[in-house]
Amino acid sequence: MLGVMLNGIARGAARLPRSWALAGGAGAGRLLAALQPGHRRRAREALARSLPDLGAAERRALVWRMYAHMGRNYAEVLRWAGGCDQELEQVLPPDDISPLRAARARGRGLMILTAHLGNWDLLALWAARQYPLSILSKDLRQPALNTFWMALRQRAGLGILPAHNSFRRCIAVLRRNELLGFILDQNVIAREGVFVDFFGRPACTTPGLALLAACAQAPVLPVFLVRTPSGAHQVLLGELLEPPPDREPATIRAATQQYTAIIETFVRRHPDQWIWMHRRWRTPPPSAAGVS
Repeated sequence: MLGVMLNGIARGAARLPRSWALAGGAGAGRLLAALQPGHRRRAREALARSLPDLGAAERRALVWRMYAHMGRNYAEVLRWAGGCDQELEQVLPPDDISPLRAARARGRGLMILTAHLGNWDLLALWAARQYPLSILSKDLRQPALNTFWMALRQRAGLGILPAHNSFRRCIAVLRRNELLGFILDQNVIAREGVFVDFFGRPACTTPGLALLAACAQAPVLPVFLVRTPSGAHQVLLGELLEPPPDREPATIRAATQQYTAIIETFVRRHPDQWIWMHRRWRTPPPSAAGVS
């Protein structure tokens, strides 16, 4: 039943003018914010610690803009699912992506470093139509929603690898000189991560990207898709990063810190397009774990 409803909503969103669909998505995002006062408070607290120069009123306004942005994201994905998949080519300017082509020319594959910034889902759908791309992803908890979402990704040609126990499959993707997308801004439990600085606080982060890059000797390219004031999108590329020279713990941690610092830089430039309600610093570092 949910799957039928989602397909109907997608077709309806695709029939609307884009400006109407985005306005409706922004409204839905604000409604969600109104229904989640605890999440809004968590986002404001994260902003207060991360961007202390913002006043209380600025933080409140930024959180509402964040929710409106998320609503527009989902509206765009639904329009894509409803048949407007060519629309993205019209709102995405032809940016210079020569660093990506140059990295693939090495023949070792390419790790794409990204985050929950801008419209990350649309970035994956768009990129998969340009290049052979796989990403690591967990199944969604709601089966019907998971079926809808995975079918949409497969239609775009996006390869999906399990978030756990897929190291060999990831290496195989890189050895085929394909792209492997990696979202690196989520909290992980202590035994699975390393602690690196993120907005001045220790954040437990998976070392998986650095380990894969080191093992395959594949370069890493930061890529983000952000929304511009006009409502279009812009692909932002960072500098191409060489793979870690070895797999020593200190080397892997240093690389993970470098990747995290890059994400922070882009989030600072577009703070209303990141998921501040996410419990990014949930896992305490060992020195704080025993403090009551």
